[in-house]
Amino acid sequence: MSTFQTIEQAREYFKGDRFAMENGITLDALGADACVCSMEIEDGRHRNAAGGVMGGVIFTLADFAFAVASNNLHHVTVALQVSINYLGAVKGRRLTARAKCVKDGRTTSVFNIDVTDDTGRLIAQFVGTGYKM
Repeated sequence: MSTFQTIEQAREYFKGDRFAMENGITLDALGADACVCSMEIEDGRHRNAAGGVMGGVIFTLADFAFAVASNNLHHVTVALQVSINYLGAVKGRRLTARAKCVKDGRTTSVFNIDVTDDTGRLIAQFVGTGYKM
């Protein structure tokens, strides 16, 4: 059974995640063990000195998707361990993170999150292990 009865209820709860909200991250879809989050890239805000999208932006989007999906599965879940592999440079203007539960255990859960851009490029893969409080 999901924590949030509707996507609107989840959106209202996660308005409290100020860093994600102030960086323009949105919750686009929510399922029992998955979610989709996205954000527009803003040139004056999300780029590093070399002109690429800052790695922390990509990480933040993936981490937010992990938080939404894991807390929908079991509230409250906190990160026990996370990792990210950056696979390609962002070429588009929008990033999308798709989180999917691959293990739902008694005290932990594991989620895979793929981050893509709007050109279809796979930008990063994030794995999060959540601890169910």
